[in-house]
Amino acid sequence: MSDTVRTVPLRGRAGASSDAAVRGRRPGSRPAAGTVVARTVIGLLLAAYAAISLYPFLWMVSAAFKDNQEVVSGGHLIPRSPTLQTLADTWNQLNFFDYFLNSLKVTVLTTVLVVVIYAAASYAFAVLRFPGRTALYRLFLVLLFVPGVVTLLPIVLLEHELDILGTHWGLVLPFVNGSAPLAVLLLTSSFSSIPGELRESARVDGAGELRIFATIYLPLARPALITIALLTAIPTWNEYQLTRVSLNDPDTYTLPIALQAMQSENVVQYNSLMAAALIMVVPVVILFFSAQRYFVNGLMGAVKG
Repeated sequence: MSDTVRTVPLRGRAGASSDAAVRGRRPGSRPAAGTVVARTVIGLLLAAYAAISLYPFLWMVSAAFKDNQEVVSGGHLIPRSPTLQTLADTWNQLNFFDYFLNSLKVTVLTTVLVVVIYAAASYAFAVLRFPGRTALYRLFLVLLFVPGVVTLLPIVLLEHELDILGTHWGLVLPFVNGSAPLAVLLLTSSFSSIPGELRESARVDGAGELRIFATIYLPLARPALITIALLTAIPTWNEYQLTRVSLNDPDTYTLPIALQAMQSENVVQYNSLMAAALIMVVPVVILFFSAQRYFVNGLMGAVKG
């Protein structure tokens, strides 16, 4: 009997040689001059684009640490006499803490309701079988293509009939409803990628649907859940249009309305305005970077699903 000999691909120099051959160049040779030039040009263009995109943000941060005279007189980014007084005055004198709490209340309520409601709905779409499941799921997807401005007037009229116009619930409920299509799409895709054998094994052990959902599907779909939380929290925190139409009591104003009110004054203090914008942006930036890894994983999992 003859022995069977397995051919194992070699790494190192031989592997590098074969890879180089596949790419059409000799092993150990440098990239062509045209390739280097093209990469350099692309890198410079991307760097220029990044600098142009970051300049307004950097100017906002810089202005928040200047007095108003320095902001108006010059366009330099580095403050000559940096101070924290502008941030402190904006926070203390303009009731920004109250506006901050209002925005936080609306954002947290909206995010929690979106995650809880649409996680359960997506589990039903992905796992359970019921009449009209496919048609209802497709209806949710169609809503992705409906512009939000189209529903603005009907929402205001409905809120007036329900007597919640001018309250924070008049913001939370439309935000929750508007988050439905994307949340259902991503979470259904994530739940569908979980092997069905896990659910069957749990059912054999006597677990009900609620226990399976809470102990198996939710933990495994954590990246998708965090992704939905981010995609809900950030637009809700920054929402202006519906907030401007719905709220008329200064005690209920959120941060975007407070910023707009500052711009409507006869004399605009640009350093205070930029300090207020910085206060509004910082929580969003911290939230995104703290959950960036889960955000990327959640989107990749949804695409694969």
